[in-house]
Amino acid sequence: MDSEKDFYVYMLASKMGGTIYIGVTSDLIGRTYIHRENLVPGFTSKYGVHRLVWFEQQGDVEYAILREKQLKKWNRAWKIRLIEEKNPAWVDLYPTLFP
Repeated sequence: MDSEKDFYVYMLASKMGGTIYIGVTSDLIGRTYIHRENLVPGFTSKYGVHRLVWFEQQGDVEYAILREKQLKKWNRAWKIRLIEEKNPAWVDLYPTLFP
């Protein structure tokens, strides 16, 4: 595994206060694009979960996967609090990923 690679744990939402999806990836831009464009059938395309509302960068894939699993076990209120600590209006962060 490439120790120089970054990994991301991220949350997508259908709208402010809406359905939340949690994932992990090494390509945040590409993976978010796949969700936004419904390129793969599944949860995010079924429920219209396209807005990137939170992410954190990790340098280690094992830690990123553990963090994803941890967040998936959290209750909804904790997830919402985590999102709103840095993104209180649930603004779509996808456009901010481009320099």
